[in-house]
Amino acid sequence: YITNNLRLSSLKLQKRLSASVMKCGRKKVWLDPNEASEISNANSRQNIKKLIKDGLIIKKPQTVHSRARCRKNREARRMGRHTGTGKRKGTANARMPEKVIWMRRMRVLRRLLKKYREDKKIDKLMYHALYLQSKGNIFKNKRVLMEHIHKKKAESARLKTLQEQAEARRHRSKAAHERKLARNAQKNAEMFAHIEDNVAEEES
Repeated sequence: YITNNLRLSSLKLQKRLSASVMKCGRKKVWLDPNEASEISNANSRQNIKKLIKDGLIIKKPQTVHSRARCRKNREARRMGRHTGTGKRKGTANARMPEKVIWMRRMRVLRRLLKKYREDKKIDKLMYHALYLQSKGNIFKNKRVLMEHIHKKKAESARLKTLQEQAEARRHRSKAAHERKLARNAQKNAEMFAHIEDNVAEEES
């Protein structure tokens, strides 16, 4: 043990030079114990480089830090394993903040509204109304908003159809009334003409 310690202590310079030459830490330097005497004679970087070339001094390989277990656990967590009450440290709000959930929901809804407006599926007035309703927490998710838009459009189309029908009915009734007035005026004119003819015959 004493001889090995002395041998190692005597090779401290060589170890330091080897680490500097190979650009690594002293822990990574391996000195051949069978060639300790030859290595101890090397007191310059040039000599160290020669010993490295000869294979008396070797840079140890990097120790493996495997992430296989980490990857395996991560995949399991994605499937819902290892996430029970016993594995939780923070509060529910700390683990997934309410603000982050709100921001994600708002961005999804606003993105949908913007897309619908650009595609001319909704006009700017409906866009503004739905934007404010989204901000007011009216819509739980994208599906609810889409259903609301479809209902709103169907309702507006129905009202428009009813208005058009009412307008057409008004036009028809107005035209009929005008025709009736014209017929009455014509009848009155004919009646007055007949009376005038009778009066003229009597006078003659």
